[in-house]
Amino acid sequence: MIIGLAIAGFVVLVMIFVYNSIIRKKNQVDNAFGSIDAMLKKRYDLIPNLVETVKQYMTHEKETLSKITELRTKALSAGLSDDERVNVENQIAQQVRGIMVAVENYPDLKANTNFLQLQGSWNEVEEQISAARRFYNSAVTDYNDAIQVFPNNIIAGRMGMKRKTVFEIPEEERKSPHAKDLFNS
Repeated sequence: MIIGLAIAGFVVLVMIFVYNSIIRKKNQVDNAFGSIDAMLKKRYDLIPNLVETVKQYMTHEKETLSKITELRTKALSAGLSDDERVNVENQIAQQVRGIMVAVENYPDLKANTNFLQLQGSWNEVEEQISAARRFYNSAVTDYNDAIQVFPNNIIAGRMGMKRKTVFEIPEEERKSPHAKDLFNS
């Protein structure tokens, strides 16, 4: 009788241990999937905002340089009265002063700096997504192993635990992303 109780107690302890182990692994899979969601949200929020920032900076820079070029052409054209010429030269000076202040305060303020920042942020987000996917696949593999080995498979089957699929990259994500496509949107 004591041996029977000891065996029954041992079986119950094993079942509790197996059950808890499977639940921990399932929760780890859910956590890992949540990490992928968080990184993808970061990508979807960050990249378009960075692209828009670069586009806006490029627009401002282009508009300023175009305005100066236009004013210079106007200043060099014949037929301007002295007052008109002074007005145009004042506008040129104002535009140039704006550029010089920006350059003096931010000597590295150039469009290529924004592109480098965009590229760095993009790379960081993609690396974080890749790491989250690896973590998820590792958690899924541990979970699948846990529910498929004996005696865990018996308990997992009774719990309705099913095998999970590792994260596979969809075909459209296998293609390299092109910043050009984002700028054309």
